Amino acid sequence: MIEIGKNNTLTIARIVPPGAILIDDEENEVLLPNKYVPENAKDEDELDVFVYTDSEDRIVATTLTPKVMRNEFACLEVKDVNNIGAFMDMGLEKDLLVPFSEQQKNMRPGQWHMVYVYLDQITKRLAGSAKIHYYIESENIELENNEEVDLIIGETTLLGTAVIVNNKYQGLVYENEVFQELLKGAKMKGFVKEVREDGKIDISLRKTGIEQLEDGAAKIIERLKLNNGKLSVHDKSAPEEIQMTLQISKKNFKRSLGILYKQKLVVLKADGIELA
Repeated sequence: MIEIGKNNTLTIARIVPPGAILIDDEENEVLLPNKYVPENAKDEDELDVFVYTDSEDRIVATTLTPKVMRNEFACLEVKDVNNIGAFMDMGLEKDLLVPFSEQQKNMRPGQWHMVYVYLDQITKRLAGSAKIHYYIESENIELENNEEVDLIIGETTLLGTAVIVNNKYQGLVYENEVFQELLKGAKMKGFVKEVREDGKIDISLRKTGIEQLEDGAAKIIERLKLNNGKLSVHDKSAPEEIQMTLQISKKNFKRSLGILYKQKLVVLKADGIELA
């Protein structure tokens, strides 16, 4: 069965003037336009293609890779707005429509919004919804502390940066734990800090627990080597100074420093620390 809004592995049945006719195991057909047909393509070749409806509502295939597929979340840029909704850049010739009824607030060109992509069962077109709370799983959360997860960077809030976790849950990276630029729509790895009883998920961009301490200790050593073996921060330094210098919290700094001191890798001075 050919699935609209997803990748399909299909077989070339025949080459025709407009392109290649692709079929699935049930011999359902879809056109791959000429500009996407690989050179030297021939009958019975298998191709991985994305299937969607074009601007004339015809089901077509493409070898382009979209930014998002059906039943996935993505943070996309608004390209245009008309009297039926907003059109977002999903990496294809045809943009993704987010009808006004599926917008949390009025979208404007140039803005970025987190959306969920679904297949309209009546029109058979892909569409987007900014009302992502309808599609977020908030119960029976199958995550463990320190588990590595896939993140999609979303909106900045008063508390931090909202993220989609494993294309299923919503989490938050707190502002005071962000030490790098987070671009909307970017995909990256993160780690589960805590799953709260209310279903909210705290996310860290760095490992937590003993693994984070090892990272913190390594960062101290690395920065010492880059600074001729000396740093002016110590256990009495302000948290802001430690974060600015090493991009770790003061709590992590003190515990990591303890590890290094016990291993006789650093010397503690009144005005800072030095490599042993």
